[in-house]
Amino acid sequence: MACVYIPVQNTSEEVRVALEQLPADATDILDILKAEQAPLNLWLTFAREYFKQGKVAEFLQILEEGSSPEIDEYYSDVKYDRIAILNALGAYYTNLGRVESKQREKDEHFIRATQYYNKASRIDQDEASTWVGKGQLLVAKGELEQAQEVFKIVLDGQRDNVAALLGQACVQFNSGRFQDALKLYKRALQIHPQCPASVRLGLGLCRVRMGEFKKAQQAFDRVLQLDGNNVEALVASGILDLNSGEEDRVHTGLEKMQAAYEIYPYCSMALNHLSSHYFFTDQHFMVEQLTEAALAATDHILMKAQSYYNLARSCHTKEDYEMAARYYRASTAELKNPKDFILPYYGLGQVHLKLGDWKAALASFEKVLELYPDNCETLKAIGHILGQQGRKEKALEHLRKATRMNPRDVDAWLEMGELLVSSDFAAALESFQTAHNLLTKSQDVVPLGLLNNIGVLHFEKGELEAARKAYKQALGEGIWIEYSEGHRSVDVVSPIEDDELFRSLEEDGVSLDVPAEKVTVLFNLARLHEQLHETGKASVLYRLILYKHPQYEDAYLRLGALSLARNNINTSLELVNKALNANDKNVEALSVRGNLEVKTDDWLKAKDTFKGILEIKDGHDNYAMLALGNWNYYAATRGEKKVPKLEATHLEKARDLYQKVLGLQPNNMYAANGIGVVLAEKGMFDISKDIFTQVQEAATGNLAVDMPDVWINLGHIYLAQGHFGLAVKMYLNCLKRFYHNTDHQILLYLARTHYEAEQWQECKRVLLRAIHLAPSNYMLRFDAAIAMQKFSTATLQKAKRTADEVRQAVFELKNALRLFSQLAGVKDQHVHGFDEKKLDMHNEYCKHLLDAAKVHLEAAEREEQQLRQKQEVARQVAMAEEARRRAEDERQLQLERRQRDAEQRLAERLENALQEKKATWNIKKRDADEGDDGPGKKERKKRKKKEKKSASQDSDGEEGRYSPRPVSDEDEDVPVKSQRKNKRRKQAVYDSEEEGEMTPAGSPVQYVDQPSEPEESV
Repeated sequence: MACVYIPVQNTSEEVRVALEQLPADATDILDILKAEQAPLNLWLTFAREYFKQGKVAEFLQILEEGSSPEIDEYYSDVKYDRIAILNALGAYYTNLGRVESKQREKDEHFIRATQYYNKASRIDQDEASTWVGKGQLLVAKGELEQAQEVFKIVLDGQRDNVAALLGQACVQFNSGRFQDALKLYKRALQIHPQCPASVRLGLGLCRVRMGEFKKAQQAFDRVLQLDGNNVEALVASGILDLNSGEEDRVHTGLEKMQAAYEIYPYCSMALNHLSSHYFFTDQHFMVEQLTEAALAATDHILMKAQSYYNLARSCHTKEDYEMAARYYRASTAELKNPKDFILPYYGLGQVHLKLGDWKAALASFEKVLELYPDNCETLKAIGHILGQQGRKEKALEHLRKATRMNPRDVDAWLEMGELLVSSDFAAALESFQTAHNLLTKSQDVVPLGLLNNIGVLHFEKGELEAARKAYKQALGEGIWIEYSEGHRSVDVVSPIEDDELFRSLEEDGVSLDVPAEKVTVLFNLARLHEQLHETGKASVLYRLILYKHPQYEDAYLRLGALSLARNNINTSLELVNKALNANDKNVEALSVRGNLEVKTDDWLKAKDTFKGILEIKDGHDNYAMLALGNWNYYAATRGEKKVPKLEATHLEKARDLYQKVLGLQPNNMYAANGIGVVLAEKGMFDISKDIFTQVQEAATGNLAVDMPDVWINLGHIYLAQGHFGLAVKMYLNCLKRFYHNTDHQILLYLARTHYEAEQWQECKRVLLRAIHLAPSNYMLRFDAAIAMQKFSTATLQKAKRTADEVRQAVFELKNALRLFSQLAGVKDQHVHGFDEKKLDMHNEYCKHLLDAAKVHLEAAEREEQQLRQKQEVARQVAMAEEARRRAEDERQLQLERRQRDAEQRLAERLENALQEKKATWNIKKRDADEGDDGPGKKERKKRKKKEKKSASQDSDGEEGRYSPRPVSDEDEDVPVKSQRKNKRRKQAVYDSEEEGEMTPAGSPVQYVDQPSEPEESV
């Protein structure tokens, strides 16, 4: 039994105190220590022993008494022991602050620790242990940079201070510099190899963070060799074994966790890891027990967060989402920063998804994404949430990033395809096909839903053969293939006939089983045949579905649509009612019935049907409200005898319903279009045009919406405002864009525009096109006859018209009269919208115009004959004038030609004369030079050279021109002779004028003074 001996003052005796039998009241020990004036190190020894026994109050009592002013004064010379007591108190409060969760209490503990360390520094500011304690306090407060500086101060003075080395290693580890921390731990072990085994835990933890798990395991094993009961080493080593994935090591890791729990049942880390193990083995009862024990055993925030997380995911697995959300929130509440432990945020996001709380789920997943921006699961979750919130662009951005991070993630491709279906069929199909290819390559089963979606998208794109292939792959073998491929004959029978066909097939042993998961695909295959106008195949497949699944309402509705296409409204209504018998709350069937009732002019029933839909949907069915809005609009405009007050009431009700739809669904284009129509009926054309324009832009940007009504309505607005060109353009665009130029109703709108613009011939041509498309529509023939009549009337009423115009008017009148006569023989004229009185009136009017046209034609022909005669006289006068002008032009050309010839002859004579003179001068000069033998020989040679040079220049000059040579002393009389020559030349020019050959001014021929003949040498 360990004992401590307290020396008795002034004697050699000692008081023996057994450490295991310390007094319950520390006052007894303090009285002895004070009475005997025991050394301060004994005070610290007893305090430490009380702390080990868990008697914290006694521990604090002894240390606080040992640091009192009286003790400081009495033991003023004992610096080290006083500092040790103060540092012990500082370390205690540092540890309290580290584990405290409440910030206020945490700060108070750190302040007290700081006070004790500062007091110790005042005793000796160079004491290393005090600086080490301050460094530990800064680490606990999270001020790692300052802690590093404090430890550096100690190591600068004491390079081998193990406590400072360990503190510095802790700082490096918490800063993420694991390599530096490892070096410091190694250095501490080299200095003090016999240090506690727990120091080697630092080596193992650094190895773990560096990914060197084998060396980490060796470090933990070494700790256990030195101290087999080291709980931290058992837990750390057990974690490595559990994470290895190897069955034997997992079993060993579990044993280590159990050993740690047996050694120290309050080890929260061991309890949490045991809880995790039992979670994965679905032993949720053990999870709850161990987690509750862990929560009771620790105040450490990360341990508590882990414990709450284990409880949360256990509840999550049991689908107790409310309780799971509560525990996930408790886990996150323990954390200061999501970076410390991110998993509860992810789990909380999943639970909120299950509970339908998109906003809360998004907030949780975004916190995960901030720390792990490339995590595919989080990107997919956020993409899904954003898609549910209608933020498709952001959703697609996240999903595309997920597919970039992991191109083999099938779920990401599927999610992206689902989002793209409503806006981009091609991109959605590409996403689905990518998922299909990935599943095929990995030899996984391709879901029926994926194949069905691929088929539907091909169908929507008009790629019917590809859609058929996808549907058949999803359906596999069955009786439907025989009908689809035409291997079994299909009789075109009534869609509501009895099921004798299928009963007989079953009697023959043919399997007609249609698995529930294939019903939708089979329905889509039938819809494909319907689109291909193979109504027999479509009908038999729909009836096969109903034979095996009589409650499949959509099949009744499609059979009803087939009957309606054959204009069999009663049969169609009967089939819709069968669908309602299967489900009287089928909103789609009720909507179809309401529309059929409108077609049969059963307006009151239609109104009741749409109101019934609103009752089923608690007044929030957009389609029913739109239908009621349309009902009120038609009620306001369809009557021939309009009651202004009643009309205004119906229009206002229609507008209110459209606005209510927009309030529930702001992007509903049909409701906006309805408001525009109501405003147009009220004459507010500018406002309605703005609305129609916005709807048109929205419809153009949405590939899934075909909305020709808005184009038509814009055309109506332009027509009402008198902008006929714009109206024509709008109708033509609508006709081409939506109806491939084959809709007679749009052509009728176009004809009306030409009619209002008084473009009668264009109106007639458009109506003839419409008659070609709808030959049984007699109103089109009537309108065409009216257009012909109007053209003829307008032509005959013109102040000036040609005979051809009158003839054309007569021709159109005859055609109009023929059409009116044909229509007069049609039976049931009131069914086609005209009556006998109107036809007779137009017949009589056309006949009257024909009689009047004869007079107009005779007058026009007389005017035309007179005009032709006047034109002939004018033509002959013009021809005579043209002949005279051409003769005058020819005479002028002849005169100019003679003048040019005379100028050319004169120029040639002058040139010849000049050349003769030059030749004569050159001969005379040469003779004179050869006969000259006097002293002036050199001068003559120079003159000769100059003459040669001058002659050379003359020969290179322009035709008829040359530069005169320099005048020498021998040529003084040359200018006089030159003047005589000029007179002779002028006389020649005058002579030529008399002969009519004078060169006109501006002629290109130029004249220059010619030098006179040189005198002979004397």
